[in-house]
Amino acid sequence: MTSATRVPPAEITGLFGALVKRMTHRKFGRTPDSLRVMWNHPTVLKDLIGFNRTADKWHELDPELSSYARMATAAIVGCDACLDINYFKAHDEGLDEAKAREVPRWRESDVFTPTERRVMAYAEAMSRTPPAVTDEMSAELLEELGAPALLELTAKVGLMNTATRMNVTLGIHSDGLAATCGLPPIAPRPSEVGSPA
Repeated sequence: MTSATRVPPAEITGLFGALVKRMTHRKFGRTPDSLRVMWNHPTVLKDLIGFNRTADKWHELDPELSSYARMATAAIVGCDACLDINYFKAHDEGLDEAKAREVPRWRESDVFTPTERRVMAYAEAMSRTPPAVTDEMSAELLEELGAPALLELTAKVGLMNTATRMNVTLGIHSDGLAATCGLPPIAPRPSEVGSPA
C-alpha cells in the first residue's frame, strides 16, 4: 500500500483466514494488504466476499459492460485499489484489456462503443451524491439492454460504490496487482494528467 490505512492491518488467522490466504494466493499470487485491514472484522469480510461471489454469478449483463461500469464507478469515486483489482480481474477473465485500461479516461478515449459509453455515464451518474441518473439515461439503457440487465447493472454499480467508498474512507490504496501481472498501467484520469506524482 502506498500509505498508512486509517484502521491498522490485522494478522489473518484461523481456518477462514487460511482459506482467504489460499484463495488470494491462487488468484493474485499473494494476499492483498487490504484484506489485512478488513480482517479486523472477519464476519464483515466474509459477508462482503460472499455477496460479491453471488453477484459474479449474475449473467444478464454482458461481462465487458459490467467490468467497465465497475471501473467507471471506481474512477469517479477515486478508489485506486478498486481500479487495480478490476483491471486485474478483466485481464484474468479474458476481457478486452486495452479498453479496460482506458476506462478512467473513457470520455476522451475513442475505443468505446456508444452503448459502453452510456453504461459508464450511468455508472458515474449513479455514483454521484446525490445520484444524477436521468429518465433519459435509464430509458436508453432499458431499450438497449432490457430490464434484467439494467437491474443487474444498477446492482453492480451499487455494490462497487460500497467497495469504493469503504476503501477510500479506510485509506486503502492499490496493492499493484495489475502491475505484478505485467499489465500496462491504467490510463490516468484527465484530472491526474500533469499532477505531481
